[in-house]
Amino acid sequence: MLSELKSEILHEVILRRPDDSHKGNFGRVLLIGGNIQYGGAILMATQATVGSGAGLTTVATDLINLTALRSRTPEAMFVDWRNDEQLTTAIQTNDVILIGPGLGTDEFATQLVRKVLASVNKDQILIADGSALTVMAENNLTFPRDTFTVATPHQMEWARLSGVQLNYQDNHQLNEVQRQILNLNVLVLKQHHTLIYTETEQKQLQIGGAYQATGGMGDVLAGIVAGFAGQFKANTTKAVEAAVYAHSAIAQEMAGHSYVVKPTFIADSLPNYMARIQSNL
Repeated sequence: MLSELKSEILHEVILRRPDDSHKGNFGRVLLIGGNIQYGGAILMATQATVGSGAGLTTVATDLINLTALRSRTPEAMFVDWRNDEQLTTAIQTNDVILIGPGLGTDEFATQLVRKVLASVNKDQILIADGSALTVMAENNLTFPRDTFTVATPHQMEWARLSGVQLNYQDNHQLNEVQRQILNLNVLVLKQHHTLIYTETEQKQLQIGGAYQATGGMGDVLAGIVAGFAGQFKANTTKAVEAAVYAHSAIAQEMAGHSYVVKPTFIADSLPNYMARIQSNL
């Protein structure tokens, strides 16, 4: 049965950090994406991951993005995604792996997706977004069974990945069956009112609006999901739900004085917004 995703999820998840914390307590997150054409996507996702509070953030991307990455988000570390040794080590040593923002769908992108799917283990969280989902659909790839998996497709990506066409995507039972077939723990189906399918329930987001309809919005959401999953380890499903809610709640606040909400504005606003939540303001 479909229920509403409400603001209470934020207060369940975003709690005050213990005074004796260090960066290792809040997750090691690896983001993979950003080819020569779509470098902005991985930069926005990275900005969101760091802004949402991930302890350590590493970006595996094309070398051409290095200068921009260091300029925009110097908190993040860099791996040349064509250096197989460095990439393998990064995959093995991070808690959360997000693949997809700006990845592209060429042969190299396909190799990267295959490598990640084959390498992740039961102690990691795998998040697939954007073109990684298209690569999986085109190559009939499924998610590993032993890893906690999250997908954040928009409706066309979900149609390609699952075979559930747009005019059938209001059939929640059909979406749920495909979630299970694909070995997904959490499906975030992005649309006007985003749907979240988990192993125990189905929820719908009732906030947000057309002011979010701009390029990069999904990249920032994926970055927030990765950051929340890395640091809020008690319940990964709830962490994903809180990320989805926070993303649209910040946008809705900004829409009061902005005709269009830039995704980077959301990423920049995360620390302040999260502080207000944990202080019950």
